[in-house]
Amino acid sequence: MAEVTFYGADWCSDCRRSKSLLNTLGVEYDMKDVEQSAELAAEAEAVAGRKNIPVVLFKDGEFMVEPSDADLHAALTKRGLI
Repeated sequence: MAEVTFYGADWCSDCRRSKSLLNTLGVEYDMKDVEQSAELAAEAEAVAGRKNIPVVLFKDGEFMVEPSDADLHAALTKRGLI
């Protein structure tokens, strides 16, 4: 399992923004496109407790829903991923 699992969809502007930050920072992540499968959408909802995306799940079990770039950057820094 990667340190970061990213649940999102191509049409989601917040997803594109968060993915762009991860890519810019060189963070490896498992992408799970919730549009490709109802199972992935249900997985994301089970993690977050709601339907909002993106859901960024960390290997330590913590997660973020619709994080700002600053909050995501801080979470990655805290875990030593950047």
